[in-house]
Amino acid sequence: MSLGVPDDRNLPSCDHKASGDRTGSVCIGCCCGQTDRGKPAAPVEWLKTEWRQRGLLKNIQLTISGCLGPCDVPNVVLIATAKECVWLGNIDRFEYYREIVEWAAESKAAGRMLPLSKDLLRHRLDPFR
Repeated sequence: MSLGVPDDRNLPSCDHKASGDRTGSVCIGCCCGQTDRGKPAAPVEWLKTEWRQRGLLKNIQLTISGCLGPCDVPNVVLIATAKECVWLGNIDRFEYYREIVEWAAESKAAGRMLPLSKDLLRHRLDPFR
């Protein structure tokens, strides 16, 4: 199932080989979430709590990561499945993190990966440009 990304975007795919592997990686590396450096906060503890309370870990693994890059874009999130990767950047408001949690919960309930919201897809980026 596609995460809702138009095929004509010509963005890099993800070589995420594990069968059925689904991961949401939230960067808190050198720039992302570093409020002491003037960057937007990343609500890491809230995300971990929501993921656990909603029982999402068996469906979509949540990874709090070091630097995912690109460092010129703050608050990067990578949604990876066995078939595709969607890189999101400038996830600079709590509402976006809430949308990611809601998407994961709805995907769990549906038994499949649902498309990401249009609001989240507006933050799509190519990390290699």
